[in-house]
Amino acid sequence: MVGPLNSATPWRRAGLALLALGVLLAHGCVTSQLSQRLADARSERAMPARIEVAYVRELAPAPPPVVAAPAAPVAPPPALSKRPRAPAPAASASRAKPALAAAEPEPDTPVAVAPPEATASAPEPELALAPAVPEAPAEAAAQAPVTVTPAAAAPASAASSAAPGAVAFEWPASTRLTYKLTGNYRGEVQGDAQVEWVHVGERYQVHLDVTVGARIAPIITRRMSSDGEITAQGLAPQRYDEDTKVIFRDRRRLTVLFEPDAVLLANGQRRERWHGMQDTASQFVQMSWLFATQPGLLRAGGSVELPLALPRNVDRWFYDVIGEETLSTTFGELDTFHLKPRRAARAGDLSAEIWFAPQLRYLPVRIRINQDADTFIDLMISRRPEMAGP
Repeated sequence: MVGPLNSATPWRRAGLALLALGVLLAHGCVTSQLSQRLADARSERAMPARIEVAYVRELAPAPPPVVAAPAAPVAPPPALSKRPRAPAPAASASRAKPALAAAEPEPDTPVAVAPPEATASAPEPELALAPAVPEAPAEAAAQAPVTVTPAAAAPASAASSAAPGAVAFEWPASTRLTYKLTGNYRGEVQGDAQVEWVHVGERYQVHLDVTVGARIAPIITRRMSSDGEITAQGLAPQRYDEDTKVIFRDRRRLTVLFEPDAVLLANGQRRERWHGMQDTASQFVQMSWLFATQPGLLRAGGSVELPLALPRNVDRWFYDVIGEETLSTTFGELDTFHLKPRRAARAGDLSAEIWFAPQLRYLPVRIRINQDADTFIDLMISRRPEMAGP
């Protein structure tokens, strides 16, 4: 009896060791998941509370109303407060990698916006969701189309006299746009996206939520949120938050704060705040407001300038109006205006083409972001815009 028991003891010890290892691994997984959930909860609490609304009706295509243009001159937009803000931690900014939005380059990368990580070998493409800052090359300035500056709009009285039926602009009720996402990123990708415009009184929020892959197991999710005030000159952002989760990577948070005369970027740098400056999320709604109040901007051969604060850089965007195009959607054909950056995307950065639909209050019904010939994502409206009551 002694011999057989002794010979089985090593196997029993090995079994107990494996059991203990399994318990430790399970405990580690549970601890990791709990830590991640706590981190996610802290991250959500750090962002402004999201304004919740109920969408009760759909917006049907209709001819746009004639709207009186905003008056000029205009005053600088307000900000949260005059109290200086603490810079965002540099460590978190240094870990940020371009994945799905208006991500900025690493400090040692010479490209303007959202390049892939610089390496000694050929870089891997990184999927992104916001356009690079288009620039007008100096040598081409003489040939560039005349830029229409929104701030130089005619006074409302002049606009009213030119258009007897013009009415004062009213911000639409809270609205949600739903898009189907297609594209190519190391192969075909699919997903969905939503843009929400919500406001209560003079306060607004714009949320851009994107999912690449299946919703139950996404590859990349990103929320981009703008929070600020509605002014006579459109949107005046007070802060911008960007929350990104990529499978098998650490969560990333970036914040941009808008002060009265400056912008505090996510990397801690303070830059001058230009008049009419927008962020990654607010820009689309601001452009819709510009076109609703100044439809003359949408003429073939024209150009629109928009200052933009990205997480680590500020610059001016120049979009040329290519012309009118008809898009086929799931709810019928839409007449749109196609806007395109003045220059094509260079190696490693991004450019965005946008289609605005006057029949849907000049909302962006298609957004295509190009990195190169083989890396792009295309957002196409998939249902009628949903609106809150009444």
